[in-house]
Amino acid sequence: MDVGYTTLLLFAALVVLLTTGLPLAFVLGAVAVIFTYFMWGPNALMAMASNALGVSQNFILSGIPLFIFMGVVLQKSGLAGALYEMVYKWVGGIRGGLAVGTVIICMFFAAMTGTSGAATVSMGLIAIPSMLNRGYDKKMVMGSISAGGALGILIPPSVLMIVYSLFAGESVGAMFAGGILPGLLLGGLFILYILIRCLLDPKMGPAIPRHELPSWRERILALRAVALPVALILAVLGTIFWGLATPTEAAAIGAVGALICAAAVGSLSWRVFQEAGFESLRLSCMVVWIIIGGSCFASLYTAIGAVDFIKQVVDALPVGRWMVLLGIQLSFFVLGMLLDPGAIIMICTPVFVPLVKSLGFDPVWFGVLFIVNMEMAYLTPPFGFNLFYMKAIAPPGVTMVDIYKAILPFVAVQAVCMAILMLFPEIVLWLPNLWVR
Repeated sequence: MDVGYTTLLLFAALVVLLTTGLPLAFVLGAVAVIFTYFMWGPNALMAMASNALGVSQNFILSGIPLFIFMGVVLQKSGLAGALYEMVYKWVGGIRGGLAVGTVIICMFFAAMTGTSGAATVSMGLIAIPSMLNRGYDKKMVMGSISAGGALGILIPPSVLMIVYSLFAGESVGAMFAGGILPGLLLGGLFILYILIRCLLDPKMGPAIPRHELPSWRERILALRAVALPVALILAVLGTIFWGLATPTEAAAIGAVGALICAAAVGSLSWRVFQEAGFESLRLSCMVVWIIIGGSCFASLYTAIGAVDFIKQVVDALPVGRWMVLLGIQLSFFVLGMLLDPGAIIMICTPVFVPLVKSLGFDPVWFGVLFIVNMEMAYLTPPFGFNLFYMKAIAPPGVTMVDIYKAILPFVAVQAVCMAILMLFPEIVLWLPNLWVR
């Protein structure tokens, strides 16, 4: 059968099964098994089983449950509350200061957890009542928390970066290094937007009255809350970039470090350890099963000659390589509104990375653009994960429409960040070239 027709049938089957509500891992695996069986016969299924076994035994995957465990322990340790109190004392006196502080704390959590959900839920439970009680507009409250939480997949250690590295064949350390400056840039753009918006419209984020502001002594003492997070971040990322540990070994350091941090603030107990272990097991199994299903699907699509087919189609288009790249990013944005970001990475990476390399683009730079696009997917309706997180913890007066309206300006800021990274690749590649490559 022609590769083009097979591609249409393959993705049509994928869409149909997704609409049934089946778990994503089963959808990807089922499509791969069905098409493999009818195209090459039952003996070909043994190759698929061998591929799934090989993927599940990949050493890189060992880091995922460890990073997840680190994030869950930190979420339950109370560090977010201490950090928020510190930021409240330092920037609460300026317009939009609490929203700015929320983004800053989410950046800290991103560098400690590698996931979006931990920062979004933790900060939402703490910051939503605090900001609403001080007169913040609910759109600013919901938008700043949702956008700040999404930084967890861009600022390393990012679980999605590990998945991209696995499917693209790139260094996890290079991806982590490439995500640092873009993560800081995007966080800075969020903060700049909040400050400008609250300056133009003070009702969006009123400043705390002067008589409620803490003394300088209280502010300085509050800085102690930063010590443990900074130490943990340096322990995890520093050991990777200075060549002292692999990303998987650094994940183990982070898991132990999270337990130490929880013990240091007096929140470590057997119940916390047990809950963190079960939650990490649940999330890790979900991620690994999706990776296995995605790997089977990607292997099938590669085996039918899809990569060469897509290259031929692109070569036949009367456009330059930058227009092709823009088209790829636009397709990612549309897919992000419909599919899980992890699934998009697993399906698209084996197809587009060879194409991107043939066009002369750096795969690490492309990978960071991919992650930024997937960060947008966490915020774009109808299936943005952070939107559902926010709805789950929002007060009764906040509707889903309110949340949709709240995130639109922040999605625009993410698009601006992506444009900057495309125009200035050195922002992404400087640290990987300096430390890893």
